[in-house]
Amino acid sequence: MNLRTFLSQWQWKPDTRRTQRVRVDGGWLRGLSIFVTCALVAFACVMATSGAAPAHAASLASNQSNFGSNVYIFNPSMPQSQIQATVDAIADQQVSNEFGTQRYALLFEPGTYGSSTNPLNFKVGYYTTVAGLGLSPSDVVINGSIDVYNQCLGTNNCIALVNFWRSLSNLTINVNTPNAGCYNGEFWAVSQAAPMRRVHINGPVTLMDYCSGPSYASGGFIADSAFDGGTVINGSQQQFMVRNSKLDGWTNGVWNQVFSGVVGAPAQCFPAQSSCGGPYTTVAASPVTREAPYLYEDSTGNYNVFVPSVQHNSVGTTWADGATPGSSLPLKKFFIAQPTDSAATINDALGSGRDLILTPGIYHLDQSLKVTRPDTVVLGLGFPTLIPENGIVSMTVASAKGISISGIIFDAGVTNSPALLQVGDGHARSDHDASDPTALQDVFFRIGGAEPGKATNSLVVNSDNVILDDIWAWRADHGNGVGWTSNTADTGVIVNGDNVTAYGLFVEHYQKYEVIWNGNGGTDVFFQNEMPYDPPAQSAWMEAPGVDGWAAFKVADTVTSFAGYGMGSYSFFNQGVDIYAAHAFEVPATLPASSLHDLLTIFLSTAGSGGIQHVVNDTGGSSTSANPDVPVTVVSYP
Repeated sequence: MNLRTFLSQWQWKPDTRRTQRVRVDGGWLRGLSIFVTCALVAFACVMATSGAAPAHAASLASNQSNFGSNVYIFNPSMPQSQIQATVDAIADQQVSNEFGTQRYALLFEPGTYGSSTNPLNFKVGYYTTVAGLGLSPSDVVINGSIDVYNQCLGTNNCIALVNFWRSLSNLTINVNTPNAGCYNGEFWAVSQAAPMRRVHINGPVTLMDYCSGPSYASGGFIADSAFDGGTVINGSQQQFMVRNSKLDGWTNGVWNQVFSGVVGAPAQCFPAQSSCGGPYTTVAASPVTREAPYLYEDSTGNYNVFVPSVQHNSVGTTWADGATPGSSLPLKKFFIAQPTDSAATINDALGSGRDLILTPGIYHLDQSLKVTRPDTVVLGLGFPTLIPENGIVSMTVASAKGISISGIIFDAGVTNSPALLQVGDGHARSDHDASDPTALQDVFFRIGGAEPGKATNSLVVNSDNVILDDIWAWRADHGNGVGWTSNTADTGVIVNGDNVTAYGLFVEHYQKYEVIWNGNGGTDVFFQNEMPYDPPAQSAWMEAPGVDGWAAFKVADTVTSFAGYGMGSYSFFNQGVDIYAAHAFEVPATLPASSLHDLLTIFLSTAGSGGIQHVVNDTGGSSTSANPDVPVTVVSYP
């Protein structure tokens, strides 16, 4: 039996709770998972927190004076043994450093690293960016692998459910993993906030780590990437978003696998069925996209930032037929900020017309960063993290066209903020041009977890024609400062602008509506949500008298047009009392027919209580503790 056939016979049902505990219920499911894991291990084998970075690493990094001590720039002339030692030392520190303060960017200058006989293989931990510095993904070639594995938290508790905040971009990997045993191939077992962009992988790829059990995974986002010479193993990934890429096969679905503008994507198949596998939501072309800006080194050794152009109704990668369309900005146009720079200093640079690079670290802000000039680029390296003081908004973006905000974590501060990022001034949206849209790529929000924090809303979008491309807004369910009255947060994302397009929208655990969509002409391709685990009583979580809970996704009654594809809301209530949400999705029944495609709800465990009573408005059955781990679907609404 080949791997494709084997996987098609099973529906993976990972436990998605992120409390880092071994699941104690559902013995039949655990048994199935262990059996499948063992079978996959056999197949693969046959086929085949704090502390400083290492002292010697500084000698390896060229041009570091521009970017600070936590940006490591490698070139092919460096001894591979020293490169290996450096990346391994950083991984050793970061793989388990979920809420640490260290941040790193590992950048590779154009050239080839590793060989068929001496490959470069290394792991990527928390808050680590790995990127090539070429203009094209083919300019940087890694012969080896760049991996994310399960974290083993105890006996039979090896999972990828919390593998957040890391990224891989702009390079080619010729997969070569000799003597790796089960770990034969490129392993990218990640969850939310772990994007892969502009990557070309030649060889086998898996999005789950099947080499240790139970191997639960909850991801993820891929864009502008190509996979050749091997079927991508989805495995236990309960949901995944792939946009504008090229596939050479995809093994299976779990609950919500979505493909938009993907060459070689599985055919539409929702809900899962024996005739076509699935569940797959397949959108033929992406309506409007703008890839993330990226740093690169030109032929003269100078650094620039490339800003890709907007694409309409696009399919496949931007680089399949030549250079990615767009424009280059020389590094001298950028203010390169360090965590020691004050908000006033950064604002002075932005106000003088400079673009902005935020280098790795934690930025404590005593005033809002203000992005006002059209076409400004704000680029984060190594997951820079912004924390507001005294209840301010961390960043405000003017109602201006063509702004890019990319690669940043917005943490809540101890004092409640009305929002963490605001895009657009109120409802003044006239400056926004559909031909040059503002875009947010790989922008993540966190309420609690790393430290106590509160914010009423995380992201507020007032501008028209904005593109949201890989957003994770998370009210933490574990970590520091976590509790119903501790890390308080009403709503993750509010969209007031018209013609806003979202891809890969992940919003979890907020205490009221998780998403409120007030703008007309909006589109959301992929939505993943977990309702809050911790309402202490039904009376503490009521949308209105007689309406239990809060919908995960609310489209305002005034909206006349909205399109949604592949949208899932999951529930698990862990306070030992029955908690219900009347609806997962609330939308105007007057929307055009079939505005929403492929909706689902699911109750995540037999250990919890309560659940979701209807999928969308009063349509769709219930997903509760009475039918755990079983998707309840609505194919089309209204």
